[in-house]
Amino acid sequence: MRKIVINEWDVKIPSGQDAKEDLTIVLGVLVQMKKPEELPRGFEQFKLFRKLSKAFEVAKETKVLILEEPEYKFLKDTVLKDIPMQWAGNSNIYDAIESFINAKEE
Repeated sequence: MRKIVINEWDVKIPSGQDAKEDLTIVLGVLVQMKKPEELPRGFEQFKLFRKLSKAFEVAKETKVLILEEPEYKFLKDTVLKDIPMQWAGNSNIYDAIESFINAKEE
């Protein structure tokens, strides 16, 4: 199991309004950006995505993202393979991803 503390930061959305962003949003966007043919399929993956959804919902309330190893591995592999390099220019995203990648197994 991995526990990652979730920190929020302010962002401007295209309409000019302020919004909150955090690691769960960044990870969710990365998964959504995957090409459909790269997304895993099958019942086990279906259950994995449900567990991710629940973990993200809980993290919104508790500010701690708790992931079992299969879910963590899927997200970590996605980050390592697919994260756009220009996102590193945003220090909030960089710090959030670093804390995610360096999360220790408990």
